[in-house]
Amino acid sequence: MKKKDSRNDQSDITLFREEMGIIEKIEHDKIHPVTALPKPIAKFRQQRIDQALNSSFSDQYEPHTIGSEETLSFRRSGIQHRLFSRLRNGHIPIEAELDLHGMTVSISHQALAQFLQDCQVDMLRCVRIVHGKGWSSKNQKPVLKTKLNSWLQQDDNVLAFCSAPIEDGGTGAVYVLLRRAKA
Repeated sequence: MKKKDSRNDQSDITLFREEMGIIEKIEHDKIHPVTALPKPIAKFRQQRIDQALNSSFSDQYEPHTIGSEETLSFRRSGIQHRLFSRLRNGHIPIEAELDLHGMTVSISHQALAQFLQDCQVDMLRCVRIVHGKGWSSKNQKPVLKTKLNSWLQQDDNVLAFCSAPIEDGGTGAVYVLLRRAKA
């Protein structure tokens, strides 16, 4: 390949400037948005997270079947009564919601595990999970409600949960208070 002569380069630049003429700088006052990039997750840490998602909840432990109109209530030791009361009354802002209506047990299991993991990553504190009352399931028993009660009690990041007030789903939904993620 031949190397271009530097005299030709200079003449090209001169010709370009002559063709362009006088150039005026344009001032602008637009703000360029700065978006925060998510923190990178190490490959092995991501593998541990994925493995934890697959084995998050056990179906071995399962309390009695819960009725459609029965309220759910769970609180770990150390959770103050006042904080739990604020959760139960809907006085803590809901930051995210998961709707499990119409899902099978296995799909809802995966969806719940992924949702709780995402909430921890996003540092969310209070979420609502809609499970339904089970009227359209076999024998009109709330399968997901019973499973959800069991699964949430097994997750260490769940500090408390309770059935939502009537206006937010009543006994067909729960408010969940999550442990604050370490920054």
